[in-house]
Amino acid sequence: MSSLKFLYFLLLGLFISSCTQQSPDAQQIKFQFAVNNGGITLPDSFQAVVVADSVGAARHIAVNDNGDIYVALRSAQDGNGLVALRDTNGDGKADSTAYFGEYTGTGVRIHDNHLYFSSTTAVYRYPLKDEQLVPEGEPETIISGFPDQNTHAAKSFTFDNEGNIYVNVGAPSNSCQEEARTPGSLGIEPCPQLERQAGVWQFNATKTGQTQVDDGHRYATGIRNSVALRWSSTANALYSVQHGRDQLSTLWPDYFDNKQSALLPSEDFLLIKDGSNFGWPYTYYDWQKDQRILAPEYGGDGEKTPEAGKYQDPIMTFPGHWAPNDVLFYSGEQFPESYGSGAFIAFHGSWNRAPEPQAGYKVVFVPFSGELPSGDYKVFADNFAGKESFTSPSDAKHRPMGLAVGPDGSLYITDSAKGKIWRILYTGGEEMM
Repeated sequence: MSSLKFLYFLLLGLFISSCTQQSPDAQQIKFQFAVNNGGITLPDSFQAVVVADSVGAARHIAVNDNGDIYVALRSAQDGNGLVALRDTNGDGKADSTAYFGEYTGTGVRIHDNHLYFSSTTAVYRYPLKDEQLVPEGEPETIISGFPDQNTHAAKSFTFDNEGNIYVNVGAPSNSCQEEARTPGSLGIEPCPQLERQAGVWQFNATKTGQTQVDDGHRYATGIRNSVALRWSSTANALYSVQHGRDQLSTLWPDYFDNKQSALLPSEDFLLIKDGSNFGWPYTYYDWQKDQRILAPEYGGDGEKTPEAGKYQDPIMTFPGHWAPNDVLFYSGEQFPESYGSGAFIAFHGSWNRAPEPQAGYKVVFVPFSGELPSGDYKVFADNFAGKESFTSPSDAKHRPMGLAVGPDGSLYITDSAKGKIWRILYTGGEEMM
């Protein structure tokens, strides 16, 4: 063989080898998939990598275009409220971890090359530069002046496609009673908390120094607490899954028994439009009756209904006290086509289920067509709690909390108990997209 032919075949072989190394299947071989998916159950043809085992009390999560991961923490780690993680060798597991930032909280998202995050009273951002894992300098304050409250204080947020940011401001009470969580205490009417809380506010996503009072637009009201809040780019609309109220039987034993209180009211999947009103605290939604019900604090008895058409209804409901804490519309191409534009919802589990066993502690998937669900939800990831029957959230081994899609289309899930992070991939061979 001539030297020219030898060189030709050598270069051809190197080219073929390079292409093979970039194929999805070849990339998957490098992933260090966890035994038993790190303790959770998944549908057939899906597997999980445990990215990190214990970063702290993890809340929401964001993944950058280069694969870097950012997680908000509820409790500070050595004075830091955020953690950054990087996989440097392509096995899916984080081998570089750095804590930074002085504020703890729930919300964290990446938008316009910035890392946005929230405390309980403000939203901030850092610029993300080049390949720096940890942002430098002091964060900019985008919005401040939210009410300082101990209950439902998480400031979850999301962005639309037109330069706006939407911030959840939860209700600082269970049901706006004259005497909070006191049996038989009536609700205040009108409820003053609706002026600055119990809704979603819209702001400019990039303007610094904004305050809720001076710059915020109350986009929707009557929402008790929307920790799970997300814009769908496909539907071009805002959605949340709100936490329903608590203690129906404790506060109103003449109308509700303990079992009813454990199952009611529903956790509501909401399509939010500008001006929407979802009825808190005057009403709640009963998923068993598929009906909006007048709250007992405002003259209800478990049967009476409010004025027809006054409040918007949910687009889907779930049993009570599953505690939805994040929602994500799937935008990747790694999962099968049937997942496209559908919603994943992480249910964290709630304290208010006694005497029934705890429930939630799972991630479900809701298929979508346009603005609305196209079918019932199905369980996607389960067994986070590590046991089938228990009575307290503290008994759960893990509690699913935050959701994100990576640049390759894999799904990330955080755990708030220890701070475990799963990365889920579809490994179904021929159907790989």
